[in-house]
Amino acid sequence: MPSMMYFFLSVAALIGGYMVYSRVVERMFGVDNCKATPACTMADGVDYVKLPPSKIFLIQLLNIAGLGPVFGPILGALYGPWALVWIVLGSIFAGGVHDYFSGMLSVRYEGKSVPDIVGYNLGNGFKQFMRFFSVLLLLLVGVVFVTGPAKLLANLTDMTLMTWVIIIFAYYFLATVLPIDQIIGRIYPLFAVILVIMAVGLTGAMIVKGYEFYPSAHFVNQHPTGLPLWPLMFITIACGAISGFHATQSPMMARCVPDENCGRPIFYGSMIAEGVIALIWATLGMSFYPTPEALNAAIAAGGPGKVVNDVSMTLMGPVGGILAILGVVVLPVTSGDTAFRSARLTIADVLNFSQKGNGARLMIALPLFVIGAVLSQVNFDIIWRYFGWANQTLATIVLWASAAYLVRRGMLHWIASVPATFMTCVCVTYICYAKIGLNIPLDISTWIGIAAAVGSLGLFLVKRPAFAANPVA
Repeated sequence: MPSMMYFFLSVAALIGGYMVYSRVVERMFGVDNCKATPACTMADGVDYVKLPPSKIFLIQLLNIAGLGPVFGPILGALYGPWALVWIVLGSIFAGGVHDYFSGMLSVRYEGKSVPDIVGYNLGNGFKQFMRFFSVLLLLLVGVVFVTGPAKLLANLTDMTLMTWVIIIFAYYFLATVLPIDQIIGRIYPLFAVILVIMAVGLTGAMIVKGYEFYPSAHFVNQHPTGLPLWPLMFITIACGAISGFHATQSPMMARCVPDENCGRPIFYGSMIAEGVIALIWATLGMSFYPTPEALNAAIAAGGPGKVVNDVSMTLMGPVGGILAILGVVVLPVTSGDTAFRSARLTIADVLNFSQKGNGARLMIALPLFVIGAVLSQVNFDIIWRYFGWANQTLATIVLWASAAYLVRRGMLHWIASVPATFMTCVCVTYICYAKIGLNIPLDISTWIGIAAAVGSLGLFLVKRPAFAANPVA
């Protein structure tokens, strides 16, 4: 079988997962088109605005597809073809479930943000924790998605990095405070076209130019520096498989959904589309560079951004390469702006503070951007490492909340509790092992992670009768 077929089989598996498994998830959730959505019952012309489903899908995809499905898979490609397996299985059985429930539960809960979604299903303690944790994560995302695209744009132009940082921050501010249909609703479809050019163009160019797909890939840990595949790959490749950041973005679109039937293509479908983007960049990393050592050398010379630049310019030439790079710039920019917007909405939910007036939005947005400007001066690599763990931890909590909701509906909870158990093991093992965490040896950290996962599942099963005693209204 030609090696490129493994790529197309992976894409086909993602599409098949959407066609089949997403319907299972939708049925378990219990779609009811007799229920009016928040866009209909709470329209305010600012955040609660009914939009066409196709436009919501494009906005949701660009919201969730930041640097993660590009930089993460490039770094994950160092581990070899196991990265492809994780992207496919993670997107179908973990990320898609997570994104669908985080979006549709928000639809059911009047467009509320992730702390309320978690609180309604896991209790007030989790709600209070998530209020702080989710806002912190959104600030980290917003800052990461300023410096990343600013560096790429500085390499393309004569303008300095700081100039681009200021320009991007200014755009983020406008996108945070203006009504959602004035900037985000208008320019995201254009950005989506650029994104398609990037994804399809790079894949096609690699085929036309005769690159061998996965020339040195083997199903072993191929990382040149010997970093362990477990649990690092599952933290490194987040936004192409499962990402808690998505749960912070879904409520923003939940406030625009016209009816509940739209949820499956919007929330589950956008996760699958992001999985395809991740597959493309993991494939480029393993195919453009003949060996993991060559890819690692490129990353060491200039980070994943250098890989993006080298791959795009070589495969598509100067003009096509610039378009491809702009496609990569679009991803973080269209997640950074909505990260700050989601932070504003989350804080407004906590304070029960109406956001219809311009002054009310500015009262929350201005302090957020002051904090963001301060954080932007912190070393990017440090922020990214903490973001990876925080991101997956948030996803894990949302999956447990989804499992509790399924118990309350009298449905099988395993579609959420199994990935929640696995991600609990990943997150606990990582924070125990990582130097930014407890720096415990890997074998001990793994056993701690397993114990935490089994214990969490056991506690959930013990609590199941209490969840069932509080059925969904």
